[in-house]
Amino acid sequence: MQTPASPRSISTMQVLVCGALIVGLSLGIRHGFGLWLQPVTQAQGWSRETFAFAAAIQNLAWGFFGIFAGMIADRFGAFAVLIGGAVLYALGLGGMAMSTSPLLFALTAGVLIGAAQAGTTYAIIYGVIGRQLDPSRRAWAMGISAAAGSFGQFLMVPVEGMLISGLGWQQALVVLALMVLLIVPLAFGLREPGFRGGAAPVRDQTILQALGEAFRYPSFQLLMAGYFVCGFQLAFIGIHMPSYIKDKGLSPQVASYALAIIGLANVFGTYFAGVAAQKIAKPKVLAFIYFARAAAIALFIWAPLSPASVYLFSAVMGMLWLSTVPPTNAVIAQIFGVAHLSMLGGFVFMSHQVGSFMGVWLGGLLYDRTGSYDIVWYLAIALGVFAALVNLPVREGAIARRPAVPRAA
Repeated sequence: MQTPASPRSISTMQVLVCGALIVGLSLGIRHGFGLWLQPVTQAQGWSRETFAFAAAIQNLAWGFFGIFAGMIADRFGAFAVLIGGAVLYALGLGGMAMSTSPLLFALTAGVLIGAAQAGTTYAIIYGVIGRQLDPSRRAWAMGISAAAGSFGQFLMVPVEGMLISGLGWQQALVVLALMVLLIVPLAFGLREPGFRGGAAPVRDQTILQALGEAFRYPSFQLLMAGYFVCGFQLAFIGIHMPSYIKDKGLSPQVASYALAIIGLANVFGTYFAGVAAQKIAKPKVLAFIYFARAAAIALFIWAPLSPASVYLFSAVMGMLWLSTVPPTNAVIAQIFGVAHLSMLGGFVFMSHQVGSFMGVWLGGLLYDRTGSYDIVWYLAIALGVFAALVNLPVREGAIARRPAVPRAA
């Protein structure tokens, strides 16, 4: 039996409201990055692969730094990590606006913002939820936070589109840099008493023991494989679909509305995924989501393209967009407990971000080589079927551990 990581003295409402607003703002800003692809590349004279590479680096940095952000949050609490992440986010957005070379753009839009997202999104917030809420409400609460991130996407994409149109892409990034600093006051609402003053919670395992246990456990490996596919699909669609739609002759407004619809539908999809994960076996929920994504993508690329088909696809994909997040993290907590939840969630998310890197980068690379996104669309379909199959054998029961040997007096 694991010892609770900290006194449960933060109210459920406080955790949900502060966590939801932080995730909504952080992911909401990020979700609109695809709107910058054409303005930036046209103004700077860069290829789409250059922009896609920076976005791919961002995803990879998010996953890499997420591991260490999770370790710090598990050891010292989420507060310091959230503050650092907000500052890095502002610096990264400002740096994007001032970048004059592909290298500088990759460092700011890629490395800095990737590190910032590692400290301001799900792994950190879910660690607080895991420690502060009862297990019977954990998947539901994770669904609430994921839904808030989705609402942020719905809200921020039109805002970003208007900022670009009204101020230009550089000034729009500066405004976003100021907006993201709102995370700082919200972080005070997630200060956990058990971590104040550097007091570490009592743990049954060291970090190395927890990692060794997880990586030897087949279900953890299968969850990582499935999350790789999730990252590939979402990053490719989020960054490249606006340009795909414009290439097909539809207006830029269709692309903006499509991303906004994804964000709005995702509010409901992630919430219902969290609710379903409390009542249905979580691996079955995940398998359904991946199968449904593969089917939706296939129908989208085979049907005649029109604004109506784009909006319908966006609504369906929105319902499935971040709906993998609550069941996946709830499974990790259920198997391994919450003492190292942020760190283990960070490792699984690293796999997600490797997939994101491949989805974004291959989208730009293959477009520049072939003049089409067709190959990557078909890859996304095949990987969706693969992810559904590997999630079915996941075992969600708590892992069996030997009782700790009492220390001699």
